[in-house]
Amino acid sequence: MRVLRDGLCKADLFASLVVSLVALPLCVGVAMASGVPAELGLVTGIVGGLVAGLLPGSSLRVSGPAAGLTVLVYEAVHRYGVGALGVLVLGAGLVQLGLGVLRLGRWFRAVSVAVVQGMFAGIGLVLVAGQVYALGDATAPGGGLAKLSGLVSLPALLDPVALSVGGATVAVLLLWPRWERGARLVPAPLVAVGVAAAVTGVFGLDVRRVEVRGLLAAVRLPEAADVGRLTEVGVLGTVVAFALIASAESLFSAAAVDRLHDGRRTDYDRELIAQGAGNAVCGVLGALPMTAVIVRSATGGAPSGGVQAGARAKASRVLHGVWLLLFTVVVPGVLGVIPVAAPAALLVHAGCRLVPVREVRVLWRGHRGEVVVLVVTATAIVVGNLFEGVLVGLALAVAKIAWDTSHVHVETEDRGEAGLVVRVLGHATFLRLPKLLDALEALPRDREVRLELGGLRHLDHACAAALEGWAAGRGQALRATNSFTS
Repeated sequence: MRVLRDGLCKADLFASLVVSLVALPLCVGVAMASGVPAELGLVTGIVGGLVAGLLPGSSLRVSGPAAGLTVLVYEAVHRYGVGALGVLVLGAGLVQLGLGVLRLGRWFRAVSVAVVQGMFAGIGLVLVAGQVYALGDATAPGGGLAKLSGLVSLPALLDPVALSVGGATVAVLLLWPRWERGARLVPAPLVAVGVAAAVTGVFGLDVRRVEVRGLLAAVRLPEAADVGRLTEVGVLGTVVAFALIASAESLFSAAAVDRLHDGRRTDYDRELIAQGAGNAVCGVLGALPMTAVIVRSATGGAPSGGVQAGARAKASRVLHGVWLLLFTVVVPGVLGVIPVAAPAALLVHAGCRLVPVREVRVLWRGHRGEVVVLVVTATAIVVGNLFEGVLVGLALAVAKIAWDTSHVHVETEDRGEAGLVVRVLGHATFLRLPKLLDALEALPRDREVRLELGGLRHLDHACAAALEGWAAGRGQALRATNSFTS
């Protein structure tokens, strides 16, 4: 076949194999962290390659279950049950398809960066807090705040053997990339999981292993009763949350991959359509939602996979799904040798990387208000849930923008016997009303005042009413110059 004779295609073949080997434990880990059978994560990874991979969008994007959605999926499964997951994902896919058809993909770039980073930080904190329990074969409590508070008594619950395996896996993830030659050949996640499985098998360690019973047994088509739940307000809110957060993560990941190569740029609307089609299929199969995943597209800290492994065409992302399907069908027993602590370690590592420590340092030096938005968003996600946290962050970002753009300045000129000339400049909105009134009320009451509003670019109703009330309270007529339209 030409695919084997062509050097370019050989690069794609090798890249797809590397990425699929990295994706295999990640798919399992994301599923387990989401509170669903491991097979559902594998189904999503396969659909991400075979369906989303075939459709146009980001040329080198790899799709699959993402750590960024584990918190939201866990909350949804806990509230509505695993049976409702398919309908939720199907609905989210249809919403994404609609957004793409309406060409709304580009508008995701208008979302405040601080809110996005705060969202990922909150997800990372909750993910790490939950997977620390899995590192030691312990059961994590529900809710982000409960997970964090439970860390105090966690040492007594951990299995030291499993914790050793998990800790060693994290150590390999951190140390392996320092050997540049080895990291170019084999990605750190593959080495870490392989070593953990080998040590566990050779020494017969008594730790929990990954359980995979078969893909067909895990697939559950949505039933009429499940579809009927879409009329519930809470379910619809979850569908919208799935769609918006999955879309945001996919588009930001695609943009990040674009920076790693010189090829064709991402078409955001087509990318949304591809992700929507993939999620619709995942929903029909009852699997996890998918996103474009930067860890697999660029292999995160593993230079030997994805773009950095030599992928130059979309064949690599399609073959990634083919390899996953072959692995799970032909050699399903391979997953059974992986200790649960190993994929948990991968997710702890991924969760830590979601917390934007460097970005916070940069923002703090020049945009401290953005840091406040980021921290509040992350805190709201940890204390409440993902959807509410993002809404709080968006509301705070809008309020901050309104405050930053609402500048009003009062200038006073004393013209002696002619009285005072007071000029109000900028944007007079209700946010700056106290400052405006304080400046006006400080004027001497025994002088004639001429109020000039020509320097205002905006005057809202609250400020206009306040100015009228102030004039009436002084008991004198003011000559106001107003040359703007509000």
